[in-house]
Amino acid sequence: MRHSAAHVMAAAVCRLFPDVKLDIGPATDAGFYYDFDLKQRLAPEDFVAIEAEMAKIVKENAPFERFESTREEAAKLLGARGQTFKLERLSDIPQGEIISFYRCGDFTDLCRGPHVACTGDIKAFKLTSVAGSYFRGIETNPMLQRVYGIVAPTEKDIRIQLERIEEARKRDHRKLGKELDLFSIQDDVGPGLIHWHPKGARVRSIIEDFWRKEHFRNGYELLYTPHIGRAKLWETSGHLQFYKENMYSPMDVDGGDYFPKPMNCPFHIQIYKTSMRSYRDLPLRWAELGTVYRYEKSGVLHGLLRVRGFTQDDAHIFCTQDQIEGEIAAAVKFALRVLRAFGFESVTAYLATKPAKAVGDDAHWVRAIASLENALRAVNVAYETDEGGGAFYGPKIDLKIKDALDREWQMGTIQFDFNLPEKFDLAYIGDDGKEHRPYMVHRALLGSIERFFGILVEQYGGAFPTWLAPEQVRVLPLSEQVTDYGAKVLDVLKAADIRATLDTRSEKLGAKIRRAQTDKVPYMLVVGPKEMEAGLVAVRARTEGDIGAVPVAEFVARVLAEGPPHGG
Repeated sequence: MRHSAAHVMAAAVCRLFPDVKLDIGPATDAGFYYDFDLKQRLAPEDFVAIEAEMAKIVKENAPFERFESTREEAAKLLGARGQTFKLERLSDIPQGEIISFYRCGDFTDLCRGPHVACTGDIKAFKLTSVAGSYFRGIETNPMLQRVYGIVAPTEKDIRIQLERIEEARKRDHRKLGKELDLFSIQDDVGPGLIHWHPKGARVRSIIEDFWRKEHFRNGYELLYTPHIGRAKLWETSGHLQFYKENMYSPMDVDGGDYFPKPMNCPFHIQIYKTSMRSYRDLPLRWAELGTVYRYEKSGVLHGLLRVRGFTQDDAHIFCTQDQIEGEIAAAVKFALRVLRAFGFESVTAYLATKPAKAVGDDAHWVRAIASLENALRAVNVAYETDEGGGAFYGPKIDLKIKDALDREWQMGTIQFDFNLPEKFDLAYIGDDGKEHRPYMVHRALLGSIERFFGILVEQYGGAFPTWLAPEQVRVLPLSEQVTDYGAKVLDVLKAADIRATLDTRSEKLGAKIRRAQTDKVPYMLVVGPKEMEAGLVAVRARTEGDIGAVPVAEFVARVLAEGPPHGG
């Protein structure tokens, strides 16, 4: 239905703007969109006319009719209509593959389908926004206009979706990042490169400190590796063969090429190779918060969610065949505990199996997939199978969360790798005195710190739980006469490692409270002459309002009890 609604929208635009050139119009998880090349710049005010024309097409109840074409006939049809972008899309279809069109009424589109039976099957729809989009996502190509919409079985469902869209707009991490002074992206530095402001950096440090403690508790050691490496390293790993378009240009160092690292794994392997390992040394669990650099096209950059430089929550496990199943099970349990500690209770596992193009013999793949399945069963995690969704070098488990708006996000990954141990000739000495190839697992819990932080901001709408809040407490003196007492309270809070500030502005209490609420501070402590005399603080919580006056020590205990959670 979403895909069919995209066709109906394109048909309506063609009727209203006969000179329009079309690109693509796919369904998305949230609805649909279509990319147009139009002389007129569309605005939300134009949606009324487009929606009215769409309603006419739906009422016409025209069937969606599929027909096939030769490449020559298709090129002639599209060329006669001046559809240059469609002609380029036609050239993308591999030789020998069927070329198909779909017709509904007076609109015909190059399309694989499928569609609903007829336009009348589209019951309720709404256009939501318009944005610029480069053709093929390449910034040197023409800028098109991408119109987004939603479709649903009933108007009530549309209203529910619109409410969700509005809530998502309020929670947008880019909007809140600016309002709460968390981070920025500076044009003078470059797109996709994040500047962490003090408040955002404070939250990041809390996340990273928690991450480190949990890794030590779970038997990992931490590594730090360089940001650049010789071309030979990336040739051996295969990145220059398979990933070069996402790598930045090399720099000349002493007459040789060095590349900024897009991944950390080759560096961890180099550490493994610094000595001959024994089976007694294994498993080795090595983790790193390693900053990597990947070239992303400007058209896909999106706040913190898609960037060009980011810190990857990375780990690699080197182990024997006998250890692999237990290591996978432990990694899944660890990932679930950490994600739930941050408030993500709904976690779904996906087992991605062997793709059409893969390295390694079939026996390795069968054994690896069985190990992943057994590990998921051992920790009693429900999972779905993603047939053919594995990487070319091994199968994997993907963990996806649902946030407060029921949106699904890809998070942790636990991935076999047959490729790199072979390419780098890794070995260990077994109990038989002979060399054996270790198993290698790539493992991430949070993905990238930048992306995870963006998701956290939207999950909580910027109102972080107390243990994560950059400012946990704000002390609000009623007057200058009690400012010194407020400073003493502040000292007690800081001595307990509570993140607190003192608001000494000469404003009324109501204004101070409103400012603290806007800044999403979990607790406000009002102090006046009565509180000073009794050695108390009047507690006001962000969510509960006034709680009452309590001794400072009692309030400190309350805050400390609210985190951080122990992931296990």
